Parts: sequence; structure tokens; C-alpha cells
Amino acid sequence: MKEVSVGWRNSVIHAVYSSVLKPWFFRYDAEDVHDRMSAFGARLGRYPFMKGVTRGLFGYADSRLEQTILGLKFSNPIGLAAGFDKNAELTDILPSVGFGFEEVGSITASPCAGNPKPRLWRLQKSQGLVVYYGLKNDGSETIAGRLAGRKFDFVVGTSIAMTNCKDNLDLATAVKDYEKGFKAFVEIGDYFTVNISCPNAEGGQTFTVPAKLDMLLDSLDKIETKKPIFLKLTPDLSLDEVDALLDVAKGHRVHGLITVNLTKKRDNPKIIDADVPEKGGISGKPVQALSDDLLSHIYKREGKRFVLVGVGGVFSAEDAYAKIRHGASLIQLITGMIFEGPQVVSEINRGLVRLLDRDGFKDVSEAVGVDA
Repeated sequence: MKEVSVGWRNSVIHAVYSSVLKPWFFRYDAEDVHDRMSAFGARLGRYPFMKGVTRGLFGYADSRLEQTILGLKFSNPIGLAAGFDKNAELTDILPSVGFGFEEVGSITASPCAGNPKPRLWRLQKSQGLVVYYGLKNDGSETIAGRLAGRKFDFVVGTSIAMTNCKDNLDLATAVKDYEKGFKAFVEIGDYFTVNISCPNAEGGQTFTVPAKLDMLLDSLDKIETKKPIFLKLTPDLSLDEVDALLDVAKGHRVHGLITVNLTKKRDNPKIIDADVPEKGGISGKPVQALSDDLLSHIYKREGKRFVLVGVGGVFSAEDAYAKIRHGASLIQLITGMIFEGPQVVSEINRGLVRLLDRDGFKDVSEAVGVDA
């Protein structure tokens, strides 16, 4: 009965979103819509009653989706990726939307205004976004002050990147910048992500060079923390280049890998829109196969050495399940929610239970890596 009622609820919400709200939203500038909806979500999170209403509209729970990973308890494997809640303003409402965790940021040591507007576009035919924010955020001091002393209703990760500025073209300065942002969140949140793969920063992807990554991680190793640390990878490296980074990561305090960030490549056959901005990284369906293939490669190479988080092109339970079977223990999304509606989170979780039952798995952890 529960499955029937939740399925009916999600179908109604999806119909309203796809026929009324989405056409309305897509008439306006993507960043403006994002900012307005984020402000609305932050207001909802201030009131227990509204959180309860939101949970009634979007929530879903099943014990087969629960996992304890690196000492952290996840109610389900679906999380909000970094890049949506840049300033950590939605931590109160997102558990009610059905997410099992979220990653705030990316957060930089100093406040960053980001790149000039426009800096967010929709690729409607390709089902993707072009993102050129350039690490816009309020900076580590302000965001840490916002979160200090807070208790969260789900797992919260903090994604740390280097400030988008010319000073960080100097390698030693860039490392110090990461250190400052990292130190601000030692006592805040449940895990760290070291984002070395933002495609839109002044200094480029400096730390995708093995020797430079080694220097960065050596510096972060010296900062005392008990929190797990993830490394976020780009989809635009060759497998040999990825393998070199994995070898560096194995020599440091890196517990997991987030696969993948945005792609800058425009020759992707999944990009079918006629008008694609020249600047920015691309998310959504154009990244799906890149993410799945890299997950499979890493899992085959490293086994369970790293906890893998799959990101890119997750619009359905089948998309999420494919990543899990390729080796991901956890899943993150943004673009799928924008194109499908907020009910997609519970619909993915509901679908995962169905797929696990179909294949004879007692819980989600049993399905991790079975295709790799």
C-alpha cells in the first residue's frame, strides 16, 4: 500500500512539474530561478511544520537503502552534489526532500564573486547544464560561521576548492589557500571533499598533475581531522592520467573518490543542442557514460580501496543503479532534479528498492560493483 501511494504521489507531482512548473522555470534565466528556489527552500527549512509538509510530499524511506560507510550512517545513497547549495543554506530542508546526504560548496578560503554573468545555461535537448559560476561562494569564514555548532539531520560533506583568483596561479599560494579552507571546517560537517576538478577557475585544474597533487595532499595530511576525505575527479583525463592520480592518492589520507565533475569537451556525441556556450563545464546526460566508465575502471583497478561516489546523468533509478553496479556506494545528482522535478529523489530511492528485489540483493551494499 505504501509503494502504491508513494508512486501515485510522485506521478502527480511529476505531471505538475513537467507540464506547469518546468515550462515556466525554463522561460527565465537559469541562475535567477536557482537563486529564487534556493531562497524559498531555505525559508521552508526554518519551520518544523513546513519541513513536515515537505517530507510528506517528497519523503521515502526503506531499510534496504541504509548504509554505514566510513563510520557515517546514510539513510539512502542519493545525495545532492556540490555546486547547488554553494553557501550551505539548504541543510535544514534537504533531508525532508528525501536526500540521504548533501555536499555543500564548493567553498573557497576567501569569498569569491565568481565569473561574470551569464554563467548558467540549460541544454534542453542534451538534458544537461553548462556551468560557468567560477566557484561563487561566501568564503570559508562566513560559511563556517553559518554552520558552527549545528547538528544536521543527515550526512553533510564540505567540498573545498581553491579561491578563483590570480594569486593562486602560484603553486605554493594555491596550497595555502586549500589549507585555509580545509582548516575552517575541521569541526564542521561529516566528511571533506578536495575539489581539484573545477573547470572554471582562474588557475585551471592545477592539481590534476600528479606531482602537484602530491604536494597538496602532503600539506592536507598535516591538518588533524578524523573526518573521511574524498577527492573529486574530472572526466576529461585519460585512464593513464587517472591511474597516476590514484597512485598519488593511495600514498595519502584519501578515503574515497567522487566520479565525476563537469566536462569541458564539446565533441561529446551526447551534446546535441545547436547552441552551446563556449565557456563552462557541462553536466547531466553528456557526462553519464564518462562517469560510469570511470567508476568501472577505478573499481576494477582498486577494488574497495576507495569508496566511490557516482555523479553525472542520474535522472532515474536505473541510472543510479547502473552506477552502483559499476562500483559506486553513493550517488550524487543536481541536473536530474532540475529536469525531472524534486520528486525524482524519492522516485529513484523507490526504484532502487524494486531493482534490488528484482536481482535478489538484500540491501544496496550487496549490489556495489557487481558489474565491474
